[in-house]
Amino acid sequence: MAVLRRLTQARRSTSERSALAGEAAAAAAEAALRAEPGAADAPVTDAPTTGDAQAPAKPGKAPKAPAENHTPDPDDPRAAAFFDCDNTILRGAAIFYLGVGLFRRGFLTRRDIARFAWQQAWFRLHGAEDPDHISDARNTALGIVAGKRTADLEEICEEIFEPVVADKIWPGTRALVQMHLDAGQRVWLVTAAPLEVARIIARRLGMTGALGTVAEARDGLYTGGLVGDMLHGPAKAAAVRALARRERLDLDRCAAYSDSANDIPMLSLVGHPYVVNPDGALRRHARAQGWRVRDFRTGRKAARVGLPAAAAVGVLAGATAAAVALHRRRRPA
Repeated sequence: MAVLRRLTQARRSTSERSALAGEAAAAAAEAALRAEPGAADAPVTDAPTTGDAQAPAKPGKAPKAPAENHTPDPDDPRAAAFFDCDNTILRGAAIFYLGVGLFRRGFLTRRDIARFAWQQAWFRLHGAEDPDHISDARNTALGIVAGKRTADLEEICEEIFEPVVADKIWPGTRALVQMHLDAGQRVWLVTAAPLEVARIIARRLGMTGALGTVAEARDGLYTGGLVGDMLHGPAKAAAVRALARRERLDLDRCAAYSDSANDIPMLSLVGHPYVVNPDGALRRHARAQGWRVRDFRTGRKAARVGLPAAAAVGVLAGATAAAVALHRRRRPA
């Protein structure tokens, strides 16, 4: 990590920052896997437990995977599956859900949470990422956590999963995750969200581990910087390639799933690319390449995207009202 920190301080091109972010994510993911021997081979349930902080498993059958999927070869040690998070596994963006947890801990103002709610509504309605929104969320989060303990953010991530994130998971994608797990394959979450958030989501879904954006920390405190850059676009491909090298995976035997054209570099690496709830650009690319498409959103795309503006306003108003209520609850009588 000392080498990574020195590189972080130097001036680098965008491709160099992406490569560094990918290597950092792969190194962190492998270290976490090695720190828990046998974790990847443990039996998987619909709600895995990792201690007292975890919620008990809920009764009910796991959803069935959609028909006409690639059937993973059972117990292939060189095959794995890689899943994007935002709008692929989750409805919406994980980093915005983190904002809810930060607000509840007093790290964000009502104005911050209103802005986050609007950005989340935009993402949900348009089904595509806005780079300015992602950058804004990243800079806000980094500024907030600078000087804070890494353990505090991990605790916040644990707290927000059940009340905020759990019911945002697409059942269809959850079934695809389980399909690969049932085949004995390793399954990884790959996301631009902070590694701390990514690990919680991956653990709750029974995944092998997570590749996420690595925030720089020293002596257990965040510095306010990143190791390389966000794990986004080409950086995701770099992370998958680095992890495959470390774990001796054959990418031609692997599968990857994403909703965004930004992840075409990652999808192009594997032998079994899938697009899930795709944006328009990725849908067109998938059609041209003959890639499989899975859309778990209800109704036609036109109906989804053409929702009246009042829907976005309603999401924003609801989130703002909740923020005000929480603020008043914390005020002394």
